[in-house]
Amino acid sequence: MNTVHQSVSLKPSCVVGIGASAGGLEALQQFLTFLPSNTGMAFVIIQHLAPDHKSMLAGILEKYSAMPVTEIRDGMTIERNHVYMIPPRYNVEIEEDVLHLKEYDLGIINHPIDIFFRSLAAAYENRAVAVILSGTGSDGTSGIRSIKEQNGVII
Repeated sequence: MNTVHQSVSLKPSCVVGIGASAGGLEALQQFLTFLPSNTGMAFVIIQHLAPDHKSMLAGILEKYSAMPVTEIRDGMTIERNHVYMIPPRYNVEIEEDVLHLKEYDLGIINHPIDIFFRSLAAAYENRAVAVILSGTGSDGTSGIRSIKEQNGVII
């Protein structure tokens, strides 16, 4: 297989951003349990995490997923049939299939779900999907509007 064809085949048909509050572990486990291994999509989980603790979430969720679950590294290219997790202390944005991490300022209110959903809408337009699983705050509402404006899907 030539490399151009191979790189195109790894591109996701759409990207699903999943927003969850710190208490959303059970909802994430249930969501991943029912996903097949060959959706053709990439999944990016944005969960509110304690900034001062190392996250073990990728390892925990991998037990419930038929797809690989990986903590995001800056500059990582997304692939179909993969699940990506935001690391603590970072916001993530996506541009042309590449995930970019930006350390956030602990002195201000942070909205990592909104930040990712807005970049997802800009990058994928009508191939952007937003899922909000849990939470009581407003993080995600602004980002959902951006996805709706691009004719993406909101769940």
